[in-house]
Amino acid sequence: MKVTVHVHRRPDIADPQGTTVARALRDLGYENVGKVRINRTIELDVQGTDPAVVEAEVRTMCERLLANPVMEDFEVVIG
Repeated sequence: MKVTVHVHRRPDIADPQGTTVARALRDLGYENVGKVRINRTIELDVQGTDPAVVEAEVRTMCERLLANPVMEDFEVVIG
């Protein structure tokens, strides 16, 4: 089963990578770029037939490894 996990920093957490990219874009002449946030997308192929079971397992993966629960939120998309 194809699963996509979208991991993003919480809005109140600083994003130094995004700040660096925004500065670099402005240095390259893209003055119309404001705030930049860098997020991650993780694609998984998980064996299973029950979407609810697969989603629960992937949520556990996110809580244990794929996302930092202190700084990041995540969304699991099946299919």
